[in-house]
Amino acid sequence: MPFVQATKTKAYFSRYQVKFRRRREGKTDYRQRKRLVCQDKNKYQSPKYRLVVRFTNQQVICQIVYSLIDGDRVLAQATSKELARYGLSVGLKNYAAAYCTGLLVARRVLQKLGLDDVYEGNTEVDGQIVSTDYDNKKYYVDEVDDDKKPFRCFLDVGCRTTSTGCRIFGALKGAADGGLDIPHSEKRFPGYDRDTKEYDADMHRERIFGGHVSEYMEYLEEEDNAKYQSHFKSFLENDIAGDGLEELYEGVHEKIREDPSPSEKKEFTPDKSYKRKSKLTHDERKARVQAKKDAKKAELAADEE
Repeated sequence: MPFVQATKTKAYFSRYQVKFRRRREGKTDYRQRKRLVCQDKNKYQSPKYRLVVRFTNQQVICQIVYSLIDGDRVLAQATSKELARYGLSVGLKNYAAAYCTGLLVARRVLQKLGLDDVYEGNTEVDGQIVSTDYDNKKYYVDEVDDDKKPFRCFLDVGCRTTSTGCRIFGALKGAADGGLDIPHSEKRFPGYDRDTKEYDADMHRERIFGGHVSEYMEYLEEEDNAKYQSHFKSFLENDIAGDGLEELYEGVHEKIREDPSPSEKKEFTPDKSYKRKSKLTHDERKARVQAKKDAKKAELAADEE
């Protein structure tokens, strides 16, 4: 019998420490979170803000979050389901919808902080990276005001893979064009070629305005009309054609800039006339069971006769 070395000995198991629950569940990358949360000591406990982008099965969620010792606090948030107010009620998970959601949360948080007039962001969407050098520092905005510095936050992608062209970077671009100061480069945007190290901003602009969706709609309409009718059923119900997507998203961007404030929540009015039934006693429960048995016996007896 060959010799087999014990890789996990008794000493290993005696020192084994169970990982955090959210690490075991695959929900939190603590190595990433530590670097996003820890603030420099010379900042004197000023919050370190994060742009948290998450994708569900139905929508995009963007939040501006900062951490305290007892947990996270949300400064502002926006979801792609809110885009129905601005004229977009379908395709709420694609790259263009992620851009709109990032733009919405950026304009919303700047309005809340009183910086929306100072930092308007990039009103002409061209896919280019905007940056400014001011006071030996680099800011990712057009101009830096002398009195009010731009609102800086960092992208939090969670456990998603940060591949080139990922929808997460659509939300990042929307927030950056909305006026937030988010450190980034063009290396993960659509249109960047890793081999030649060149960036095609026009390709990125086309993706922001749903050009890839428009092309696929036109292709399916010509090649497979049945699949086109089923795949883009919600688009057709809302009278959205492939050649009208760019105009649609332009209108959404303009409406978001006009009024990024959240919609008013309806007040919850409980129904006070409702009264919960009282619990049955032990004897009442036994009597109810016996009544069911007697009814079943009577039914079986009637069937036999």
